[in-house]
Amino acid sequence: MVIKNSGDQLMSIYDELGVKRVINAIGTVTFLGGSVILPEAVKAMSEAAKAFVNIDELQKRAGEIIAEITGTEAACVTSGAAAGLVLAVAACMTGDDPEKMAKIPYINFPRNEVIVPAMQDNPYVRNLAIPCAKIIKVGTEQGYTPEDIERAINERTAAIAFIFFTSKKGCDLEALKEVVKIGKKHNVPVIVDAAAELPPIENLRNIAATGADLVVFSGGKDIRGPNDTGFVIGRADLIRAIVAHSSPHHYMGRPMKVSKEDIVGLLVALKHYTPEAVEARKKRWEEIVQYFIRELSSEHVSVERMMPDPSKHEYSAQGWPRARLTFNESLLGITAAEIHRMLLEGSPPIYAHHSGNQIIINPQCLQDGDEAIIAERIKEILRENMSGRPRGEIECMT
Repeated sequence: MVIKNSGDQLMSIYDELGVKRVINAIGTVTFLGGSVILPEAVKAMSEAAKAFVNIDELQKRAGEIIAEITGTEAACVTSGAAAGLVLAVAACMTGDDPEKMAKIPYINFPRNEVIVPAMQDNPYVRNLAIPCAKIIKVGTEQGYTPEDIERAINERTAAIAFIFFTSKKGCDLEALKEVVKIGKKHNVPVIVDAAAELPPIENLRNIAATGADLVVFSGGKDIRGPNDTGFVIGRADLIRAIVAHSSPHHYMGRPMKVSKEDIVGLLVALKHYTPEAVEARKKRWEEIVQYFIRELSSEHVSVERMMPDPSKHEYSAQGWPRARLTFNESLLGITAAEIHRMLLEGSPPIYAHHSGNQIIINPQCLQDGDEAIIAERIKEILRENMSGRPRGEIECMT
């Protein structure tokens, strides 16, 4: 099968390297490369690569532009959101005092505890511990109260971390507002991990507007900057400490280098991340979902539009709507798990989410033409599986 889509231009280099180009129907996940960088950002990165610049000066100007876009005091570009979390904790522990900064990781800081609601715990929380911090989990996996957080605050508390999930109760904007109140009351900084919480685009401003001291976003997901970029926005003094820790300086962030090309690429992508651009892409996602409904619905396959309900605290950030394919496995004689495996084993491999008798297709990262390849591949798998069945059953799949 010949691939005809916007990724064709990239195929030659991947072919040369002997690496398969894949179709990403999952979303802006790091293991598939995050996202396809915005063409305007790629062009700007190419220009940035042709000259030298003082990194401190570039970082300072980048911070000013990002702060203006997000309505915050200051900002800093980092080598991904995970690096932003590391640097945020380091900044809360040391400020921009060179003597204190140089002591990480050699001493046990008097203030090195980071409070995290247990229900928000995930693998990314480990990044908070990298500057030799101790994670203090409060509440349970089912929830927490303001009192749980307040009881954990003591003279060793460096920060409260909040892992933001749009519309998920206990992790949403309203819950964050309550946590920020506690932080202000006890003079403890609140760090928010909002890495993948775009869209909705309003999160760029609304999360920091709660008064959270530091908010971390990924630059390589829906913003479509380089995948190895992120940025931290918030309080000027803490951002100043993050910059001080960051490369090219020889402190906590020295291994987390962000290149001049990446800084420029992120800035250009963020400038293009406007409400109009987001709405245009969401309209395209709607069209793709309706395409799958038309192309794949049958008595054997139910295809429906998935859309979360924020009023029910259903998680609603990132790429929506999505197409949910439910397979009648008994009629088909093949399971959704087997179909999923065949999609991964095809050429190009197709990555989609699988659960039970369902496959979910997220249109967020599909390039032009990918939807046709996915639909044809699924039809082909079902036709081949039903080749021994009566012709009437086979025709309903064509």
